[in-house]
Amino acid sequence: MNVLIVLAHPERASFNGGLVNIAEERLRSAGHDVEIDDLYQENFDPVERASHYAERADERYFAPLTEQRAHYERGPLPADVQREIARLEWADLVIFQFPLWWHAQPAILKGWFDRVLVYGGLYSGSRRYDRGHFRGKQAICSVTTGSPEQAFMPFGRAGNMVEWLWPIHSSLYYVGFEVLAPQVSYGIQGGGIRYQDEDLFLDHLENAKQAWASRLPGLGQEPSIPFSGWDDWDEQGVLKPAHPMRWRP
Repeated sequence: MNVLIVLAHPERASFNGGLVNIAEERLRSAGHDVEIDDLYQENFDPVERASHYAERADERYFAPLTEQRAHYERGPLPADVQREIARLEWADLVIFQFPLWWHAQPAILKGWFDRVLVYGGLYSGSRRYDRGHFRGKQAICSVTTGSPEQAFMPFGRAGNMVEWLWPIHSSLYYVGFEVLAPQVSYGIQGGGIRYQDEDLFLDHLENAKQAWASRLPGLGQEPSIPFSGWDDWDEQGVLKPAHPMRWRP
């Protein structure tokens, strides 16, 4: 299996970077090919802008989707975008490793979605969801948080983690990925905030690393998060009245 690890953390020696090292080691030892895509170290530009496109489809007005489609079809897409797309095409499994910042992924990773998942190439009106470009490939988010797990429960002060990760999970499914349940490492405190004594905190970090290491070998066999698809919706894109998901408690 080809595994791409997309790291979105500015410090390679961080806990997030350590989780990348664990994933690389465990997956390689299991016989998989692994490539690390460190967005910060590679100076990936997360901002979509007109200057990325040398030969504009419309010189008067910058419409990002128009330029993405035109440059995918007749070229050239920006070199960094071409590189990222090639990595995605190579991968069977994509691991996104990032901290939860302000209830979402870091800006560099959000910009990666904006620029790399190009309209007309990796999705279109008819190539989305379970008909998406990357159907048959898997993706998983490995996420760290500062607050403890209890804070991210449905009635916790930080809100339900399922809801915070819904946008990125939905985006991955939008382009066809089979999205696995996330690996969330809670309570990776920093910046002067402390929830437990130092010794307990170090034990907590080791337990989080071990939980990730233990899960990694079986990722390829895990079931994906269930999403509804084209056959489940009516012509307006609404879940059909007889669909069982409408009647779950």
